[in-house]
Amino acid sequence: MIGWDWLTDYDYDWRFILRVIAKAALAFIVINLLFAVCNLTWWVNQISIYNGLVPGRERLPYGEQAEAYNLTLDSLDAMFSTHVINRPKAENEFRVVVIGDSSVWGVLLDPGQTLAGQMNALDLQMADYHYEFYNLGYPTLSVLKDLLILERAVQYQPDLVLWLITPESLHRPSLLDAPLVQRNADATRTLIERYGLAIDPNDTRFVPELDFFGRTMVGQRRELADWWRLQLYGFDWGMTGIDHVNAPYDPLTNDFSEDVSWHGLSPGDDLQSQLALDVLDAGRAITEQAGVPLYVVNEPIYIADGENSDLHYNIWYPNWAYDTYQGIMSENATRFSDAYSSPWDMILPEHFTDSPVHMDPEGTAQFAGALSGAMMGVLFP
Repeated sequence: MIGWDWLTDYDYDWRFILRVIAKAALAFIVINLLFAVCNLTWWVNQISIYNGLVPGRERLPYGEQAEAYNLTLDSLDAMFSTHVINRPKAENEFRVVVIGDSSVWGVLLDPGQTLAGQMNALDLQMADYHYEFYNLGYPTLSVLKDLLILERAVQYQPDLVLWLITPESLHRPSLLDAPLVQRNADATRTLIERYGLAIDPNDTRFVPELDFFGRTMVGQRRELADWWRLQLYGFDWGMTGIDHVNAPYDPLTNDFSEDVSWHGLSPGDDLQSQLALDVLDAGRAITEQAGVPLYVVNEPIYIADGENSDLHYNIWYPNWAYDTYQGIMSENATRFSDAYSSPWDMILPEHFTDSPVHMDPEGTAQFAGALSGAMMGVLFP
C-alpha cells in the first residue's frame, strides 16, 4: 500500500527552497542598500591586481580595443589603482608626473615610445636620486580634465609635475567636452567652487548625479563589470605589455583655405578671454599646496608648408591665433607656473602622425631629450 509520507516530504522540500530563495533575496536587497548608502563601488574601485599579481600599467586605461587588453573607464579611482604610480615610492626616486592630452598618453605609440617612456630611457640621475617619469596623460583636449588628474596625482608624492598644453586644450568653451569631466561631475564641481573657475557648474554636459537606485549594485552594474574586465585584462597586459594597437591613419592635411577663424574668433578679437588660464592657476595652487614645482610646456605642433601655410600653421591653428596665444602665455607664465617653455617648432613635420600634436617615436625621442635638458637647466641649474 502506498503511503502518504511523500506529500509531507514534498511540502518540506518546497518550504526549504522558498526559505533559501527568501534569504537570497533579502541578502541581495541588503547588499544593494549597502552599495547605495555606503558607496561601496568606490571601495571596489580601490581593489586592484595591478602592482601585485601583475605589473602596473604604464599609462591610464583608455580605449576599446579588446586585442589591446584595455578599456575606457569613468572611475578615476579604478584608473589610478591600475597605474604603476600606485606602487610605493623608492627611497632614491625623484618622481616626475607628466600630464596632458593624447600626445602625452601616446596615441600610435607603444608604452616605451611615449614621452614619459623615452624620458625614462634616458636614465637621468641627480646626486643620489634617480628620475622616474610617470605617464598620466589622457586623450581629449581639456586642461580641466588635466586638473582632475593632477589633483589625484599629487597624492602620490611627486617631486615635479610636467604639464603639457596646447591652445585647443585651453579653449574655454570646449573644456566640458571631455567625457572624463562630464562623468566626474561632483569632483569637477568641487574644483570649480574651490578655485573659483569661470565654468558653469550647472552646464548640461555634466552627467546627472545618480539617484538612490543608480548607486545600488544593480545601478552600478556596468561600472562594476568594467572594473572586473580591467582586472582580467591585467593578466594579458602583464604577459604582453600591449595596451594600444597602432592602427593605420591618414596623413595630416598640408593645404588650407583662406579662412583664418579659430573657434569663431577672427584677428583682433579677444583671444585671452577664451583661454582657461584660471584652470592653470588652479593647477599652480594645487602643486603649491603639495610643495611640488610645476613646469608648464607648450607642446610641439606640426607646421605645414603647403597652400596657404602662410596663414595656417596646421589644420587646428591659423597663424594669428597661435602667435597671439604665444604672447599671452609668455606674459602670464610666472602667474601659473614655476617654469614655462615653448618648444613649439622644434620637431620637423615628417615626425607628426595623425594629429598636429601626435609625434612618431623619433620625434618623441627628440622632444624627450630636449625637454629633459630644459627641465634640468630651468629647474635645477
